[in-house]
Amino acid sequence: MMRAFLAVIAGYLVWTALWLGGNAAFFGAAAKVVEAGVPYTAAGPLAGLLALSVVCSIAAGLTAAAIAKQRARAVVLVMAALLLLTGILVQIGVWPFMPVWYHLTFLALIVPASILGGRLIKRAADRGSPVG
Repeated sequence: MMRAFLAVIAGYLVWTALWLGGNAAFFGAAAKVVEAGVPYTAAGPLAGLLALSVVCSIAAGLTAAAIAKQRARAVVLVMAALLLLTGILVQIGVWPFMPVWYHLTFLALIVPASILGGRLIKRAADRGSPVG
């Protein structure tokens, strides 16, 4: 049980660290615009943020599943639900500053990408790969 709890926390922290680092490295200008209270609608950078979110979610799913080992699917689902809840709260806060398509796509991709990450670690383990 403790291992599952730690796996959820670790996956969540991996997502957060990658998101914050990726935002700082690649999308600082967009963040400054939104922080200033100005709508940000440039499709290219917003698509980049969506891609970053997918990478973060896959990495989080990989991490959670690798740590959990037993009941990895359930662990990944709990972690993904927590990420989705956090995402909903954050998107509500920035709703007026970004297009609806961005918010909905961002939220719609969190759970499936996290599950994909969890499945990738399982496939690697099934093949005997040293990934996990």
